[in-house]
Amino acid sequence: MGRQLVLLLIFMVCVLGPSGVMAAVAHASITALGRNPSAAPKVFTAMTIALLFAEALALIAMLIVYQLFVNG
Repeated sequence: MGRQLVLLLIFMVCVLGPSGVMAAVAHASITALGRNPSAAPKVFTAMTIALLFAEALALIAMLIVYQLFVNG
């Protein structure tokens, strides 16, 4: 039971960490667009890349924790 609890906590961090990153990226991009609306294409590209990397890391971490659940 203790191992499963630790894995659940790790899974929670795997979800909350990238969610915080996504919130920070969204806030920064909205602030940047508010200051300089003409830079929208550059801001959108950087925002999209950052969100994709955060989502990919979250997915990989969740798959690893899932494998630890199944094989444990």
